[in-house]
Amino acid sequence: MTDQTRDIRMQVMWNRLISVVEEQAMTLLRTAFSTSVREAGDLSAGVFDPAGRMLAQAVTGTPGHVNTMAEAVLHFIAEIGRDNMHASDTYVTNDPWKGTGHLHDITMVSPSFLGDDLVGFFACTAHVVDVGGRGFGADGKSVYEEGIQIPIMKFAERGQVNATLVQMIRSNVREPNQVVGDFYSLAACNDVGHRRLIAMMQEIGLTSLDDLGDFIFSRTHAATLDRLRGLPQGTWSNQILTDGYDETVKLVAEVSITGDRINVDFAGSAPVSRYGINVPIIYTKAYACYALKCVVAPDIPNNWASLGLFTISSPENILNAPRPAPVSVRHVIGHLVPDLVLGALAQALPGQVLAEGAAALWNIHMSVRPVAGAIGRRAEILMFNSGGMGARPGLDGLSATAFPSGVMTMPIEATEHTGPIVVWRKELRPDSGGDGQYRGGLGQIIEIEPAPGHEFDFSAMFDRVNHPALGRDGGGQGAAGRVALDDGTVLKPKGWQHVPAGRRLVLHLPGGGGYGDPGARGPEARAEDALKGYVTGNKP
Repeated sequence: MTDQTRDIRMQVMWNRLISVVEEQAMTLLRTAFSTSVREAGDLSAGVFDPAGRMLAQAVTGTPGHVNTMAEAVLHFIAEIGRDNMHASDTYVTNDPWKGTGHLHDITMVSPSFLGDDLVGFFACTAHVVDVGGRGFGADGKSVYEEGIQIPIMKFAERGQVNATLVQMIRSNVREPNQVVGDFYSLAACNDVGHRRLIAMMQEIGLTSLDDLGDFIFSRTHAATLDRLRGLPQGTWSNQILTDGYDETVKLVAEVSITGDRINVDFAGSAPVSRYGINVPIIYTKAYACYALKCVVAPDIPNNWASLGLFTISSPENILNAPRPAPVSVRHVIGHLVPDLVLGALAQALPGQVLAEGAAALWNIHMSVRPVAGAIGRRAEILMFNSGGMGARPGLDGLSATAFPSGVMTMPIEATEHTGPIVVWRKELRPDSGGDGQYRGGLGQIIEIEPAPGHEFDFSAMFDRVNHPALGRDGGGQGAAGRVALDDGTVLKPKGWQHVPAGRRLVLHLPGGGGYGDPGARGPEARAEDALKGYVTGNKP
């Protein structure tokens, strides 16, 4: 076999491996119980070699899940031990420091055996609707208040599900059928990946993934290294201010490019918070690496080799919070990490980096119940919503788009089906995108009311209310977010709050920053903004 023929064969097998993990992810989407998984795609799936190095990931999924999972599999291998792994096993955890940063994400890892030989692992992660405790919110003072903690352990051994674990989960969560159903969906998606991998190996005649792994890693490493060596060398820093829980939080990043390595250091960021907005370093790494890849190597596959050229460091602070710090809504601060890192990269690579955007998802968790004396039902409802992206060099920002998380919003119909609420309004928010040569993306306006005879408490997990997205290279800032009732009562951007029967919760999601001098925006573009209603001239 010639070298060229071998390379073609390896590339075909690499593509085949990617199709395997895509089917793995689609299995989870199609079988999940929670709307956050089946409708929003808040998940990840991937295949790993026997050493726990990520070979390929599914395109479906979020950077926060994929990139944390790349490290989490190593923790599973260390905790379970190779001698204690068997065919048809499935392992599970929601440990924030060994998984994906908070208790609501369930990570499952399954070994893949070809005969008696361990040939790899499949891993997946998904956000479940409830894990007990205080519920999904920032009000907890330690991780012990935030829900049930599942250490790395066996969900199934040799195909036999751990019934005691399932019973404990059912006894600790508010939506046991949804949560347990998602556990089985996670296990099933790994099983599908395993079956497809073994079928592929038997069809091609492979006895291990060693040669394919070497091909994947060597090509990816060389391509990423080539990009790094073409970058300017030096150190650049950036800081941004965020809303925090009840006081402003400063985030600081220093990006150092030194030949064959990029390091991001978060020294100088705010100390650990007493509220659940802290971020374990595993999640900070995930989004810092994602920001680097977006600029440096967006077209190079994401795997162990490409991620290995990025390093992250930080003293103990809000972006490197130690156990048992509360971390339930770690995504709010974590989703701002890319804007923080990109701001430093913009100094090294002027004209190549987009403006700041809404960044953090405007997740809302609602606990709905009938008012006293009324007949109705209780429900736990989780809804994902997105503000506007920052404008890009040469293009307007995308409106109502989840960057950096990449999740989709749930359809209103699916959300209303989950529990007794009515979504009266969900539309783009005019005048919310920052002005510039290229306009920032628009946020949304959303109105939610409890169904007749009901009320709800909701957990606000919002940012960019007091510190809107900044423009770049002369662009204007995006509109700040706003949280209120329909009678004008202003509510807090974070924490559990109440919406009484007959009142509507009104959310004004933030817009993205503009890019470039507003005076350079052409008359045709401004006319189109007005025609589409994106810009009205009214203050948002």
